[in-house]
Amino acid sequence: MTQDSLTKATVILMTLGISALFLAMIQPFLMTLLLAGIFSALAHPFYLRLRARFGWSAPLAALLTLASITVIVLIPGALLITILIGQALDVSLLIRAWVRAVIEDPSGLMTWLVHLPFYEEVVRHRDLILQQAGQGATLISKLLVDWVSSVAFKTVHLLFLTFVFLYSLFFLLIDGPNLILKILYYLPLYTRDERLLLDKFISVTRATLKGTVLIGILQGGLAGIAFAVAGISDAVFWGTVMAVLSIIPNVGASLIWAPAVVILIVQGKILTGVLLGLFCGLVVGTLDNLLRPILVGKDTKMHELMIFLSTLGGIFMFGLPGLFLGPIIGSLLISIWEIYGIEFAEVLPAVEESLSEPVVSNLPADTSAQDAPGTLSAEERSVD
Repeated sequence: MTQDSLTKATVILMTLGISALFLAMIQPFLMTLLLAGIFSALAHPFYLRLRARFGWSAPLAALLTLASITVIVLIPGALLITILIGQALDVSLLIRAWVRAVIEDPSGLMTWLVHLPFYEEVVRHRDLILQQAGQGATLISKLLVDWVSSVAFKTVHLLFLTFVFLYSLFFLLIDGPNLILKILYYLPLYTRDERLLLDKFISVTRATLKGTVLIGILQGGLAGIAFAVAGISDAVFWGTVMAVLSIIPNVGASLIWAPAVVILIVQGKILTGVLLGLFCGLVVGTLDNLLRPILVGKDTKMHELMIFLSTLGGIFMFGLPGLFLGPIIGSLLISIWEIYGIEFAEVLPAVEESLSEPVVSNLPADTSAQDAPGTLSAEERSVD
């Protein structure tokens, strides 16, 4: 190995090692930095308009952009989280009270179960059912105590992450383009490939915000208002749940409002249940099909199944930030495969443009072996 090769290998190893060490060091707020980068890309046009229209300096325009994000996003989000925590606690306490009531007076549960067709089988396992219910109540109580005791710590932690988010966003608004150019410079890719990745990142981020988030807010908000009008308690909590479930096309919010309609009708509130079902089915249920083509447009060409899987997988892996990160990772996966196809086009086999016909045609029953694919005809053998 020459001195030049040894130097390059050493530099590469040191670069990878120190970079990995730095990422491990900032891992506690790495997700916050990624969200700051996403919001920076979304808010950068507004920041540039402020500078162009009023001639403000970069720091002043960035501060006003931060103030706008705080007023429009952070403050309403904080109020929503506060209400949501309170109503989630109410729902948990109701569940806990119901379970304890069943344990103290099992006859109520057994009276309800008597209408089931398999009631005789249930009676045989009565003691086991009550034992499991008791364990469930104990577990719920423990979870509630742990959750309440950790609220104070989580609040302080959230405030710290909010500060990191705003502080990082301020500098990303000012220096973000230069940082992107520097990152692209160090990537050993052609300019067209870098542009493909960057454009896909921006378009999918914009489409995710406009499509998934905005439609989810509209569906959850309208359904939550309908729940409140129908007299259903903790409407904010259920509206938020429906907003999250709206990532499931066509049936997401209905997983909550449909059982609510059934419960209202069973309770004798037939008119209320029917009106709630009509409103949620005709208004809330059709929002996705009506608004998604308008809001998303041609921002992304990802298949709906890919969007659904990447969003759901992102939420499971990263939590709420996965709502953005999941589709972005999915789009980058598609983009990198497109780049792979371009770079290795000369060695990849040609694929039929239309696969409407079977790849291997069905041969007639009396076709001889010499006509089968991969065999030589008599004329071809004679030529050989």
